[in-house]
Amino acid sequence: MLTNSLIISQQLPTLQYSATTERFDETWEAPLSTLLGLGRAAGADLVEFFLERTNYISCLAEDDAITSITPRMSTGAGVRVFLGQADCYVCTNDISFAGLKNALEKALGIMGLQLPAPSAFIPEINLELLRDYATKRGKDAWLPLCSTISEMGEVLLEGNTQLQKQASHVQSRRATYFRDWQEVMVAASDGTFARDIRLTQSVGFNLLCADGANRASIGERAGNTSDPNFLKTWDYTDAAAHIAETAGKMLYADYVESGTYPIIMANHFGGVIFHEACGHLLETTQIERQTTPFIDKKGQKIAHESLTAWDEGRTDNAFGTIDMDDEGMPAQRTLLIEKGILKNFLADRAGSMRTGHPRTGSGRRQNFTFAAASRMRNTYIAPGEYSVDDLFASVDKGIYCKKMGGGSVGATGQFNFGVDEAYLIENGKITKPLKGAILIGEAKEIMNKISMCSQDLALAPGFCGSVSGSIYTTVGQPHIKVDSITVGGR
Repeated sequence: MLTNSLIISQQLPTLQYSATTERFDETWEAPLSTLLGLGRAAGADLVEFFLERTNYISCLAEDDAITSITPRMSTGAGVRVFLGQADCYVCTNDISFAGLKNALEKALGIMGLQLPAPSAFIPEINLELLRDYATKRGKDAWLPLCSTISEMGEVLLEGNTQLQKQASHVQSRRATYFRDWQEVMVAASDGTFARDIRLTQSVGFNLLCADGANRASIGERAGNTSDPNFLKTWDYTDAAAHIAETAGKMLYADYVESGTYPIIMANHFGGVIFHEACGHLLETTQIERQTTPFIDKKGQKIAHESLTAWDEGRTDNAFGTIDMDDEGMPAQRTLLIEKGILKNFLADRAGSMRTGHPRTGSGRRQNFTFAAASRMRNTYIAPGEYSVDDLFASVDKGIYCKKMGGGSVGATGQFNFGVDEAYLIENGKITKPLKGAILIGEAKEIMNKISMCSQDLALAPGFCGSVSGSIYTTVGQPHIKVDSITVGGR
């Protein structure tokens, strides 16, 4: 630890620190506070360090063989320097004091800042007592408790065996699993000093069935944070039965006729449309680029009065749950829309500085090679007042979108999404399966057409890509009714 609160710039090369490389703990306070003080002495308004260690592995089973096992381990750090409303980010694999100092010097140079003179005093930044979420919740024990490589292979092969038993006309079976363990530390010149460990896991199936010209391709995944025993307790028999049943229905389904329909969208992964078509438009990165139609709509009606939506990082074991964001801010709940009225945007540190919207604990990044940006966590439409039967009873002829597939979204909210599992609704009843449906619309229009929300909120794991890389998120909603939407088909 430092013995003085002030040191001279020319002493920096001779300083010795004993920060442990096996974990991020209190021993990192001294070197980081010194470097943060150096950045402030050089003229930066704020300096932030992000340190990371990761241990990742994925496993793929194709039909009756393990075809890929991919491990990845990395250690690194990034430093972000703010000056006015501008900032820059530099990353490095060298987390020694000299390596971090070199990264800081490069960031300062990019911002046009000079290192202080050799005789200048460097103030030690007074960091808060380490907020150690990992130790508080016993997360340091998680990694050794996770499934071994042999256990991964056994579970995935057993799952593929169940697919073969329960599905018909099988062409290919794929079972995949990954485990992503991450230790992070954040230290900033505003006094932030925090540590956490994250454990994210996902497992799922992809099944292709074909009979002559009839084909059906169905995928489904489960995801979890914080449970080392997740894979060991996965019910692959039940998951295989569900996906086999869906593939059987879609294999001989009729193609949907294109047109404009009322639709009912299922809960669970149905929330992907709100995430993509609206959620991204409520991130301050979109305000900075002026690519959101909601830029000046806070406090105004942007959706049907039946719609309330949240983004939060606190739901137990959900894919986007975090105890702190990648800028060290504790997780919280953010009300996005209340009864159709836009209440809040999602803001990271830089977004807050540049737009004036308050930080929401939404600064997230894929890893240390990215600067944090405003990103979603667990994002969902809240339960409403109707039953699922009420929604169906309100539709004379429409489409039930039970399982959403892939799609794309334009910069300002135009979207198209495929539907992997759909059914025709006639006189309030499901009558036959349909395939080939594509939902086409625009966020600012579709939000005003979600007129009914049921009470059965369900969440689903997802992966979200944006300016700070690919991160883990949750999507979700209850069953909802959209009064009308363009459906592409044949």
